[in-house]
Amino acid sequence: MSTATESPTAALAGKYLTVVLAEEAYGFNVLKIREIIRLQKITPVPQMPEFVKGVINLRGRVIPITDLRVKFGLKAEFTERTCIVVVQIRLPGEQVVQMGLIVDSVEEVANLAATDIEPTPEFGTRVDTAYLLGMAKVKGQVKMLLDIDRVVGVEDLTRIASRI
Repeated sequence: MSTATESPTAALAGKYLTVVLAEEAYGFNVLKIREIIRLQKITPVPQMPEFVKGVINLRGRVIPITDLRVKFGLKAEFTERTCIVVVQIRLPGEQVVQMGLIVDSVEEVANLAATDIEPTPEFGTRVDTAYLLGMAKVKGQVKMLLDIDRVVGVEDLTRIASRI
């Protein structure tokens, strides 16, 4: 069978860490995850976008922290389950940086087959879906698969890096 007939979602199959934001589930490719840590004191950095909460010192490394709720236009709320998922983001030019993403909670690691994933539907011109890889059906629920490299855009990372 030729690869031309292969589903566009076949390349997306694999393991995903599922997290919750405002009662909606999202998936991150586990290969992008470095660690999951408790919410801790974040040092604010002046003149950052509202969704960039600041930086933390993680075992001697300064890691910028982004609140995904704010980035997605949701109301920021913190509970005892709120945590930081430290991810590895690839910038143009193959530079790799680590960043912390604040999420409401972590659910599970789901192993998704190509048949569990559908392409992102068209929502019209007013909805930006560039950061969505696809939609996964897991245990009767739909989970949005996020492209971590695009969630925090290159412009945002450049701006953050120039301030810290």
